[in-house]
Amino acid sequence: MVPPVRSRCPLSVNSKDAICGWIIETLDHRVDAELAMLPADQRARFVWIATLLREAGPQKVREPYVKPLGGKLWEMRMKGKDGIARAIYLAAIGKRLVVVHVFVKKTQKTPRAALETAMRRAEEAGLL
Repeated sequence: MVPPVRSRCPLSVNSKDAICGWIIETLDHRVDAELAMLPADQRARFVWIATLLREAGPQKVREPYVKPLGGKLWEMRMKGKDGIARAIYLAAIGKRLVVVHVFVKKTQKTPRAALETAMRRAEEAGLL
């Protein structure tokens, strides 16, 4: 699970209550495990970007924090002292943003395997 976020809105990132706008959630235990494997500074960056998305809405948050990947997929862009990581997410019904895959980025371009994993998980969950 994603750690709680300190903000004007008294909710955690995985909250099911949309008092402050958008809900940011991870798809399942696989994504939770991927997120837990990131270095602490990149996890903190994930929580910070998720807070921006929740409070401002995805339509107001742009690069360098998020970037469209095509179709319904977007990426959160986390950078830390140990490298670069990405969290691929998409918008779902009910003002929800669902993170479907988290990975450490090692090349300039997002790996095809990471996109395929995100697409497969989103399709399995009925989000696409």
